[in-house]
Amino acid sequence: MNSPVPDWTGDTGALRAEQEALARQVRLRDDFRKPLRTVAGFDVGFEDDGATTRAAAVLLDADSLAVLDQQVARLPTRMPYVPGLLSFRELPALLAALALLPTAPDLALVDGQGIAHPRRLGVAAHFGVISGLPSIGVAKSVLVGAPRMALHDMRGAFTPLRDDREQIGWLLRSKPGCLPLVVSPGHRVAMPSAPELVMRFTTRYRLPEPTRLADRLASRRDPGAGDD
Repeated sequence: MNSPVPDWTGDTGALRAEQEALARQVRLRDDFRKPLRTVAGFDVGFEDDGATTRAAAVLLDADSLAVLDQQVARLPTRMPYVPGLLSFRELPALLAALALLPTAPDLALVDGQGIAHPRRLGVAAHFGVISGLPSIGVAKSVLVGAPRMALHDMRGAFTPLRDDREQIGWLLRSKPGCLPLVVSPGHRVAMPSAPELVMRFTTRYRLPEPTRLADRLASRRDPGAGDD
């Protein structure tokens, strides 16, 4: 595992510099076990009016999508919400949840951005570099960039998301009639592979099963409640 998350001192400039340094360690090539045996979803919620960070990790069989294990880690929230620096707030609890799983997953799907971030280090990329795991970011909205082409409403359709001339991810129509997901590689996953892998783990819902289940666990919602 790479260097730990630095302590919060209020120096946002230092954290941005840290992001830029870590972004240079991101590897955008397929470097994961084939065939995949397991996949895990990760998401974060907050308790006690934000004083406690609650991270959920759900480990699934990569073929059947059967849940093999699920864990929740709670840690004191280390810093306030600062736009563009969210991963420093969420990462300690995410790493704690990962450590509770009986085995590390072959692939991690993280609720949030991969490299589709102003400094190319969203929470999924940050998580991947620090943990060493192959990772993909699955976000519900665009943080930076724009598509250059219209997105078809057909299930599984995707179009590049670009920041100026650089492709930073994809808009993915995981479910017809729903807003697209923002999918971007985090670490050890190639750009073309990211939407295909996310769709592999998507059933009838908008979110892929790993992050859908992690989202419910992190937010303490009833699994029987309605999903998009």
